[in-house]
Amino acid sequence: MSKVIVDISMSLDGFATAANVRAEEPLGDGGERLHAWLDGDDRDRDQLRRAQQAVGVIVCGRRTYDHSLPWWGETGPSGEARVPVVVVTGRGDAPAPGSAYTFVDGIEPALERARELAGGSGVSILGGPDVIRQCLAARLVDELWLHVAPVLLGDGIRLFERIGAELEPLEAIQTAAATHVRYRIGVADVPVVTVS
Repeated sequence: MSKVIVDISMSLDGFATAANVRAEEPLGDGGERLHAWLDGDDRDRDQLRRAQQAVGVIVCGRRTYDHSLPWWGETGPSGEARVPVVVVTGRGDAPAPGSAYTFVDGIEPALERARELAGGSGVSILGGPDVIRQCLAARLVDELWLHVAPVLLGDGIRLFERIGAELEPLEAIQTAAATHVRYRIGVADVPVVTVS
């Protein structure tokens, strides 16, 4: 079965976006600083390469899709590699012919479809925070790959809110641009608390 990985950047104070998220600023005002590590040193670029090699399918939420499509285009965030993207949505959309996207209603059916498309490769949940929290609450995530930017945003959308889990550290790499940490989830059974 495909490993499900959350791979996301966040601020040191726990925000996956800055405040004022909108189509023109999908990461909020100043939120692009969370991705500065993509232009970092060789160790930062190695983190991106590892993530790209581990992934056979990407999962994202509808808001992430809507806000990112102008930059991603019909090939998705992987560009010409055309890694399939499963978008969690309740709108019943049909993808444009030849696009990288598949639209699925509900988090569990979306991950089931992603695993089918992955064919044994990893499934990466890139966002947004709502979809990630749903996956964590449903205990559908195997590993967290976090890229913690050395910035305090002070406001925005928190990544982990009312979610509990036991984590096993797997790796930590410190660079000037970010601290890259990987955790395995579910070492012990810890209650997950969610609020609707």
